[in-house]
Amino acid sequence: MAEKKIKIIAENRKARHDFTIHETYEAGIELTGTEVKSLRAGKANMKDSYAQITKTAEVYVYNLHISPYDQGNRFNHEPLRNRRLLLHREEIRRLIGKVEQKGDTLVPTNLHWKNGLVKCDVALAKGKAEHDKRDVI
Repeated sequence: MAEKKIKIIAENRKARHDFTIHETYEAGIELTGTEVKSLRAGKANMKDSYAQITKTAEVYVYNLHISPYDQGNRFNHEPLRNRRLLLHREEIRRLIGKVEQKGDTLVPTNLHWKNGLVKCDVALAKGKAEHDKRDVI
C-alpha cells in the first residue's frame, strides 16, 4: 500500500498550552482556489482560531487567517472568512454530545497536506486554569 505523505502547513502551538486535549479528529476543509494556492505558499495563521458546531449540525472554523494570494485578482478570497469543516455525520453527532455534556470546546490544532488535499486536525479540548499552565512551563 502507498505510504501517506503528510506535510504540515500551519500549527496552532498555543492550543497545546491553553487546553488539555482529549481527542483529535481529522477533517477536510472547504476552500476556494486562491486559498489553496496561498496554502501551497505556506501563508496561514491559526493563532486565534476556534471551531464551533452550528444549529444545522455543521462544523465551522473561525479566525483562521489565510493570506490573500499574491497573483489573485478581484476573485481573491476574504482572509478571515468562516470555513466549513468536512466531517462524517456520525463524528459530528459524537462531537455535539461531548461538547454539550462535558463543556469541552473544539480547537483546530493544525493544517496539513494529505495526499494532495488540505486537512485540518480538530481537537476536543478543555481549557486549562492559570495554575495548570504554570505547571507545564
